[in-house]
Amino acid sequence: MIKNRLARWVFGSTFVLTMLVPAMAIAQESSEVAQDWRTSVGKAMAAGLAMGLSALAAGYAQAKIGAAGAGTLAERPEVSIWIITLQALPEIIVLLGFVSAIMING
Repeated sequence: MIKNRLARWVFGSTFVLTMLVPAMAIAQESSEVAQDWRTSVGKAMAAGLAMGLSALAAGYAQAKIGAAGAGTLAERPEVSIWIITLQALPEIIVLLGFVSAIMING
């Protein structure tokens, strides 16, 4: 039960931060005419958080999928294409974090 709550918290917070941090950075940039050092530091921190947390969440997901996939492949080798597909899906989270970081730094 703890692992399920932890997984929900990790993925939920990653999703929220990946969506909210770029929106906050864009809103801050549009509200200020002159860009000072605080804005650039904030944008760098937001980009780092977006990329770092999405990479952590994808690594956690791939670890869980890999462990379950290894057990499944031992019993049913015919589902190997499904395991490979499921193993590749968390990389989308990393790509979304990377794109968000690029958008934040502009």
